[in-house]
Amino acid sequence: MDSTTYFFDLLKITLPALIVAGAIYLLFRQFLDREQQRRLIEMRLESSKATLPLRLQAYERIVLFLERISPNNILVRLSSAGSTAPDFHRLLQQEIRAEYEHNLSQQLYISGDAWTLVKEAKENVLTMVNRAFHGLPNPGQARGTELAKRILEGLMLDGAEPTAQALAVVKNEAAGLF
Repeated sequence: MDSTTYFFDLLKITLPALIVAGAIYLLFRQFLDREQQRRLIEMRLESSKATLPLRLQAYERIVLFLERISPNNILVRLSSAGSTAPDFHRLLQQEIRAEYEHNLSQQLYISGDAWTLVKEAKENVLTMVNRAFHGLPNPGQARGTELAKRILEGLMLDGAEPTAQALAVVKNEAAGLF
């Protein structure tokens, strides 16, 4: 038997074996890739099941926060009767900041843009309250009801609720979860 015949016989045996081995390797590799993707999807689904209720709760709390600090609602909730304008001004500032601090951790669950708008809404409400207080003719001797009236007048002049934009974005994001 000469060496070329031996070489071709060996090639006839090894070439199909290499082709089969290569095909098996590729199929096995595809199987492992699909299996890894399936596991990742399962992990994300499990994670989503755990975080979705937390995210929804965060959006609910942020909406509640924005509603509670809106000038119309905070003035109704906090009574200005019987207090001086400086006392009522201080009470409004404390209430807005306390509400904000209470909901500070919710920024983990909402987008950065939405959280920025929430902070801006808080600052806009504080600015509105401060502007109204300092716009009183004699702020040190004015009544709390005068401050409340001045805040509402400022709200009517501005024409837009200072929390409206943030509220719209947060509601839109929450709706996007479904």
